[in-house]
Formats: sequence, structure tokens, C-alpha cells
Amino acid sequence: MRADEPKPADTKPKIDPAQTRLAKEFKYAAPLLAGRFDPSGKHLYVTAQDFTIQRIDLESGKLSPLAGHDSWVRALAFHPREPLVVSGGYDGKVIYRAADGEVPKPTRVLNAHDGWVRAVAVSPDGTTVASCGNDGLVKLWSATDGSPTATFKGHDCHVYNLAFHPGGKSLVSADLKGVVKEWDLAKGTAAREFDAKVLYKYDPSFRADIGGIRAIAFSTDGNLLACGGITDVSNAFAGVGKPAVVVVDWATGKNKPLVRPKEEFQGVVWGLAFHPDGFLIGAGAGSGSAMWFWKPDQAQSFFTFKLPNNARDLALHPDGTRVAVPCFDNVARVYDLTAKA
Repeated sequence: MRADEPKPADTKPKIDPAQTRLAKEFKYAAPLLAGRFDPSGKHLYVTAQDFTIQRIDLESGKLSPLAGHDSWVRALAFHPREPLVVSGGYDGKVIYRAADGEVPKPTRVLNAHDGWVRAVAVSPDGTTVASCGNDGLVKLWSATDGSPTATFKGHDCHVYNLAFHPGGKSLVSADLKGVVKEWDLAKGTAAREFDAKVLYKYDPSFRADIGGIRAIAFSTDGNLLACGGITDVSNAFAGVGKPAVVVVDWATGKNKPLVRPKEEFQGVVWGLAFHPDGFLIGAGAGSGSAMWFWKPDQAQSFFTFKLPNNARDLALHPDGTRVAVPCFDNVARVYDLTAKA
């Protein structure tokens, strides 16, 4: 290229949360619980209260039902390179499916936990599946044949969430009481413990525990860990409290200032995702529903986008331009984050 020739325009869409707008809606017949885009970005998988998983073709809108679980499914994860989708249900099962089929059918069914399976994850190298649940256990499985490879004990209550560190050497698990553990995968032992107990409360009036890590996410570079849920609970029976996110500096293990919505809001953070551009996205529901956008070093959201119905989860598209929000009103909504042309 000659010095006097114009440089080609940058074709990458500019991300601007303030321009967030509805791109597509996909209607189903039952309330939705969770959602994830597949690595190809062609499909959105959502789970529903009728125990099914629905694979949605983003281009055509076609829904393909995936059966196999006998209860609600809140856990979904994908292999980073192979066409494998893993689900975990309140029936205690972890199910593997070949995601490239016309209708992905179960290839392996694991009786994984005694009680609800709360979350599943696939390691960055694609060799291991992790699961956790109400039995207080974190379990590792071969991603190839489903054989058990390890069981981590250490939580004294329901384990709500887990995530592999992007570096691949450790796994974090987080429970009802806000205890977050880092597990050294090579040694099979707990390496550190982080404090997210602000997201838990015991209400003596109702004799009830409330809280837990309802959403979890690592930043792309692995330098930050975010845990979302509810805090400042005043009524456990009615779930009255305020959404909040604990952000942990991975290198030091210390918490950054607690992250909250800028506007007054009552409810829970149900979904979290770090955008590659460095900001954090959360979705929550309670006294209404909203998506919040935060800079991790700032305590208040810099932008709030109101949602039309209760969000149950949040998923970021692989190209970073869209987010999906499965909602209680049976609709999966996909929002565009790019600046308008």
C-alpha cells in the first residue's frame, strides 16, 4: 500500500452499550431458565420449565427440542472445539450431546449428583467436564467418555456455580453461603478461598438461608473473577434485597469495591458476562428486570437497559456484538450492542 493510499476502513462493529437495542425475539411455550450461544455463534440454546432444551437457529428461528432430563435444566456448557454440548439438570443428571446433529441426541447420561445439578463447565483444553450441585460436591468427568476423574469435597452446603480459569490450571466453585474455592487441578486440592459472603444471609425470622452465587464469570484475560447474586436482604421469604456483584482480583485474591446498579433496584443478578472490551454485563430481575453495564473498577453501573420481563440468565455471543436473555414470559431476546450505522 502506498503512503498516499487511504487505509481500509475498520469493518469491526463498534461496541456501544448505550446503543443496546432489541435484535430478535424467539417465542416458546414455557418460561425459560438459562441460555448459551454455541461456539459457532449460529445457535442459541435455551432451557425451559417443561424440562426441555431448545436449540434455536438464529437465522431461521427454527426451534429443535432436546429431551432427556426429567426436571429443570439450568446448566449448559460447550466444548471449545468439538461439537459437544453438556447439560445439567435438577434430576441429578449430566448429559452429553453431539451438537452438530440435526437434532442433538444424548450420547452419554451421567447420574452425576445426589440432588440438583446447579452448573456445568468444560475446561479450556476440552478434556474435562466439571459439575456441582446440592450434594455439596464438585465433580470432574472425562469430556471424551464421561468417566469420573475426581471429586472435590470442601463445601458444607449447596454448590451453586463453577468456572474454569482461562489459564486452565484451576477451577473455582461457589456455594450458597458465598464461599468461593479455587481448586488446583494438578494437585486435586483447594488452593485458595475467596470471600463473597456479602451475597448470603441467614434470616432468623423465617429460619431460611438466602443468597448464593447465582452467576459467575472470568474476564477474558483471567485477571478478574465476578460473582453475582443478592445482598442487603430484608425479607428472605419474599426475596427482598438488592443485586450486587463481588469482583475479585485474581492475582491478589482481594475483593474490589462491591459492584451495584446505579439506580435503586430490588432483585437478584442471574447472569454475568465479561465483554472482551473490558466491561462487565449483568442481567437481573425482581422489581422489574434490567441489564447493567459496569467497569470493574467502578462501584456503580455506567449504563442500565430495562428489560420487558424477568431475566433468568445472560449469554454473550462469541463475536461480542450480541447478548441473549432468556425470560420468564417464554421469550428469548437477543440484543445488539453495536453502534447504529
